Amino acid sequence: MLVVAAGIFTVVTAEMMPVGLLTPIASALAVSEGAAGQTLTITGLVAAVSAPLVVPVLGRADRRRVLVALMGLLALANLLAAWSPVFAVLVGARVLVGVAMGGVWAIAAGIAVRLVPAAAVGRATATIFSGIAVASVLGVPAGTFLGELAGWRAAFVVVAAQSAGVALAMAGVLPALPAERATGLRGVAALVRDPRVATGLTVVVLLVTGHFGAYTYVRPVLEHGDAGAALIGALLLAYGVAGVAGNFLAGAAAVRSVHRTVQALAVLLAAAVLLLALAPSGPGAAIALLVWGVAYGGVSVSAQNWMAAAAPQARETASSLLAGVFNGAIALGAVSGGLVVDGLGAPAVLGWAAVLALGALGVAAVGRVPTPPARRADRARGAA
Repeated sequence: MLVVAAGIFTVVTAEMMPVGLLTPIASALAVSEGAAGQTLTITGLVAAVSAPLVVPVLGRADRRRVLVALMGLLALANLLAAWSPVFAVLVGARVLVGVAMGGVWAIAAGIAVRLVPAAAVGRATATIFSGIAVASVLGVPAGTFLGELAGWRAAFVVVAAQSAGVALAMAGVLPALPAERATGLRGVAALVRDPRVATGLTVVVLLVTGHFGAYTYVRPVLEHGDAGAALIGALLLAYGVAGVAGNFLAGAAAVRSVHRTVQALAVLLAAAVLLLALAPSGPGAAIALLVWGVAYGGVSVSAQNWMAAAAPQARETASSLLAGVFNGAIALGAVSGGLVVDGLGAPAVLGWAAVLALGALGVAAVGRVPTPPARRADRARGAA
């Protein structure tokens, strides 16, 4: 489980690396900060397209071998990013990051049920998704620190080495993981039409778009509040620590009621970005980022629990759909956030994020929700 979590940690670190390095990347490659932020858009779009295709395309291929190959691709992509002499080369590298990320996430998200006993699946899923939160704690702040210390290119080289190390660990530790069943594109389309799945995906789109619309440009927002590089690094570290806590808290809560957990996360996210808009510096900014970290730290694990409960008969396909939609929302968030930043300024993007988070709250309140696993088991025993 820790090796799989390390894989998630690495792909998310690679995806998010530009967040803490927007200013130096833009300066070195002679583009605007808004254009540099679109490197997240590119990665998200490619991952969004590739993730739902992973299960149908791979067929019966052993999932361990696929994970190892994808982590190797991620290493090569980050080496290319580090070398980039012009912005177009960086864009190409980010396309490869998107392919690797979409595939790793699609497979790893639903793999817990195959590695641990049924009673431990909830905790194991939270452990896997802790890689996302830990990437915020260590990955993005470490990239920011390395960028300040040795230049932004060095940060990408470190991620490349990390990717190669995880690939070797997966090859040596994971058991053989043959496909459970072959699912075609028609099976993917049928799953999207399930109202419980559709509700969960819509909530994910709104929450993740709002989050990344704001978080992609959190450095300019904090700089607008007169925060220096050292303080920004400390605030992002605090955000990440809160995200780890939010991941495990939401993971435990989602096992009991994923519906209520998602609603609570939407409220917290809206409150956090509004507080940061009102207080972009000092104690207010610190509190806002802590609440924001708790809220967003719980989104991915809650979304995975929602999809697993909504489609227990097609776990891998549901996970690949979630990965695709999640990454598409990341791209949409970066695009919308960039438009808002370039048109209205960095602080305005926080209001946009709050609107989308409240929209997610409304969808979760009125949409179809999945039946909790415990309740499904009770119904099955009653029918028997």
